[in-house]
Amino acid sequence: MITSADSAADANQGNAGGPTPVDLELRLKIYRLQVEMRKFEKRVYDLFMKNLVKGTIHLSPGQEAIAAGFGAAMRPDDWTYATYRGHAHTLARRVPMVPIMSELMGRSTGLLGGKGGSMHLTSVDHGVMGSYAIIGAHLPIACGAAWSAQLRGTEQVAVCFFGDGTTNIGAFHEALNFAAVWRLPVVFVCENNQYMEYTPIGEVTAVPSPAADRASAYGLESIVIDGNDADVVHQTALTALAKARAGGGPSLIEAITYRHGGHSRADPGKYRPDDEVREWMARDPVPLYRERLLAAGVAEEVLNEIDTAVTAAVDDATEQASAAPRPGPEALLTDVWADGGSTWRN
Repeated sequence: MITSADSAADANQGNAGGPTPVDLELRLKIYRLQVEMRKFEKRVYDLFMKNLVKGTIHLSPGQEAIAAGFGAAMRPDDWTYATYRGHAHTLARRVPMVPIMSELMGRSTGLLGGKGGSMHLTSVDHGVMGSYAIIGAHLPIACGAAWSAQLRGTEQVAVCFFGDGTTNIGAFHEALNFAAVWRLPVVFVCENNQYMEYTPIGEVTAVPSPAADRASAYGLESIVIDGNDADVVHQTALTALAKARAGGGPSLIEAITYRHGGHSRADPGKYRPDDEVREWMARDPVPLYRERLLAAGVAEEVLNEIDTAVTAAVDDATEQASAAPRPGPEALLTDVWADGGSTWRN
């Protein structure tokens, strides 16, 4: 089994034959990504509380290191498949904030014309192949994309993110088996935030590591990492992506993390023990990463400039989205059939 301690040593000190240490320029990029995700999600929460973001939302403060670490490692033509908690993963692939915010606010300038909302963010141009509200549904689809890359010889990789609860869904096992048999270039990433909606994953799963402990059943290596350490995530991502591109087949990575809030905005998360919440909040990936950069010699004013620039970008996205028009009734008749129209082909 590869553990987070092993990966951390590779990421932060380097070792003989292992990954090289993460350079400061890349770390600044990863830091900015995490700050963008945190500040964007905070603004979305505030807008939701003002009834400006419609429907429900699933936020990911506390889990930024996973999206940022992988986003910084992936090629522009790789594919991301995310769950309904997909805002951070969409930002990680450099989708601009304005169309994301517009989509969340139901505006015609949104990624999906205001018709998809929070749980269906998609930007094919950026390799974001959808956020999926049906648990586990996207794992077989990621296999299909990976199979197409294998057949075309493009060395593209499909990266599929899912929660710990997905590991008890049949599609998880079917997709893992299919990917292993065909040695597909796909990386499965379990974002184990300890809870499947409101139930602790350990109460309903026979093994301690719901993803990694099942890897051997499909001939895969058991990989468990610290999902709150973006350097560890990034180095693990680079290794898995390189393996997939070289024809080495799939990887299954279990990243241990914790969501700061409840399952959705309607969930206050009161079922979680106070001591547990305090312990995980002390391991908040964003301030921990900031402290690492300061310790590495990055000037505080450099990080402050990043923080200020991100705040300005979030403000601009909010203003532009708020000023954008809502979709009209005619939008109901578009994107229905393959030709983009509403008339049946006969």
